[in-house]
Amino acid sequence: MIDSRIPDLTLNDGHTMPVLGFGTYKLNGAGGVEAIVSAIRNGYHLLDSAFNYENEGALGMAVRKSGVSRDELRITSKLPGRHQHFDEAIATVEESLYRAQLDYYDFYLIHWPNPRQGLYVEAWEALIEARKRGYVKSIGVCNFLPEHIDRLIEKTGVTPVLNQVELHPYFPQDEQRAYDKAHGIVTQSWSPLGRANSILQEPILLDIAARLRRSVGQVILRWHLQIGAAPVPKSSSATRQIENRSIFDFELTEDDMARIATLARPDGRTKGQDPATYEEF
Repeated sequence: MIDSRIPDLTLNDGHTMPVLGFGTYKLNGAGGVEAIVSAIRNGYHLLDSAFNYENEGALGMAVRKSGVSRDELRITSKLPGRHQHFDEAIATVEESLYRAQLDYYDFYLIHWPNPRQGLYVEAWEALIEARKRGYVKSIGVCNFLPEHIDRLIEKTGVTPVLNQVELHPYFPQDEQRAYDKAHGIVTQSWSPLGRANSILQEPILLDIAARLRRSVGQVILRWHLQIGAAPVPKSSSATRQIENRSIFDFELTEDDMARIATLARPDGRTKGQDPATYEEF
């Protein structure tokens, strides 16, 4: 079991979170449990799930099998769009706890704003209540644009601790990151390695990786850290899990960062999921 700790960030509510997490999307059943146990034992203490991933049970089992104390872990789940009404949202958080057999989640996030439904403020009020009840320690959002977060703050006075968004070199989210930083919100990166697009074959990244004797994945994850983002990569391979967390003993140069910046595209979203219009249920 790896002992070296991934560095922590301090959030705007005073709680802490590792700067590098482990994604669990599509890690289900016994195989999912095995992969998540491997990740925990390889040093990942931030585990990212969602109600819609249908693997909160596998995550909870992995926590119990890992041999790592619950209070050393930071566990996330997310509220789906179909349950944004206040009472449904509260019941969904409770169901998430029952599925995982956990006493609390460290983070619970609204998965998507679904703005055409007009319910995300009500959902946020439910997460505030869930926090008061001790179901969750910290609350945040995913895929929220500045206007969505502005409305949450205006209506409730409560600022999310983090905003998890699609973020990779094709889509660096400069404006969103600047907004989040100005409001004391951590920008967390989902799909940090591009989710099966062509980014791992980019000549610029291959060249930098060759010079540093690192993998392209390590270069990309290091880039996330240096732009101030907190990536959440996923891998079921123990070798790749270790590789992905081995990014704290080297740095990219200013020239490296400038070259990677040229990969940005006007809309580099992998599947065109624009939070202004995309609906997730």
